[in-house]
Amino acid sequence: MLSHGHHFLKQSQWLSHLTNNIHNIHNHPNNKFLTKRRCSSQFVKTAKIINLSDPFDDANSSLHNLPYGDSAQIISSGLESHQDLDLLRSQNANVIFVSHPLARKPLAEIIRHVPSIEWVHARSAGVDFITSEDLNECADHVTFTNAKGQFSSTLAEYAMMACAHFAKDVPRLMRQKENCEWGKFNVRELRGATLGIIGYGDIGRECARLAKAYGMHVIGLRRNPKKSEGDEFCDDILGSDRESMKRIMSESNYILVSAPLTKDTKGMIGRHEFEFVRNENVVFINLGRGPIVDESALIDALKRGE
Repeated sequence: MLSHGHHFLKQSQWLSHLTNNIHNIHNHPNNKFLTKRRCSSQFVKTAKIINLSDPFDDANSSLHNLPYGDSAQIISSGLESHQDLDLLRSQNANVIFVSHPLARKPLAEIIRHVPSIEWVHARSAGVDFITSEDLNECADHVTFTNAKGQFSSTLAEYAMMACAHFAKDVPRLMRQKENCEWGKFNVRELRGATLGIIGYGDIGRECARLAKAYGMHVIGLRRNPKKSEGDEFCDDILGSDRESMKRIMSESNYILVSAPLTKDTKGMIGRHEFEFVRNENVVFINLGRGPIVDESALIDALKRGE
């Protein structure tokens, strides 16, 4: 992650620091930056946006209808030449929106060579695809925000769908439908089952909120458990130590991973963690980045029936 002085904030948190000096900020997420027009007798800046994204991304459409004076230039994964940097520098670009998975190197290069950059916004909750040592060295003057919370609701719905998929044996139901067979079979209830959430942040908490509606018992694990003390959706909140990991893996009927990918979480769920599983027919759901889980260890655990 970024070193001292760098903090990834919700976009709304960043904007709250500006409200004492800025009025008439546009509501669309892609327009929430300073504009250099006179508003309520105050001057604010024009947004000169660099958009590091897939040029065919539908999310770019709002950039074609910016307020008067604002502008955007869409760049794919890289810069064609140093002439591009000269152009961006001459235009005093001050905002970067980033969503391209190959943006790590060009992002650091732009910030290093375009000193007018003030704000970088990742259009995803995860920021692992942009962090680097190069960024650490050149971005002390830049404020970073991400889209934390933007996808929490739909991911939580997906998580509960995954739990129900196995509890109600949906694959068997679909086979019977295909074969026009209507045999009875037993299903499990989610009510009373334990959901263990590894990474109890915004996404994890939204999953817990829906799980409680089903009557599930929720255990959460996070690096700083004090942040979730007294949480109405979490019955037990644990730290990230080994004993806490052992407990959540051994007590859960459904294990859900929603931790961000960092140097500390890469490979955090591996062979030793799967050996802690004690319940039968445990369902494992990963909403986070793939490298958080040791895939080979997961496959071995599935083959052994753990």
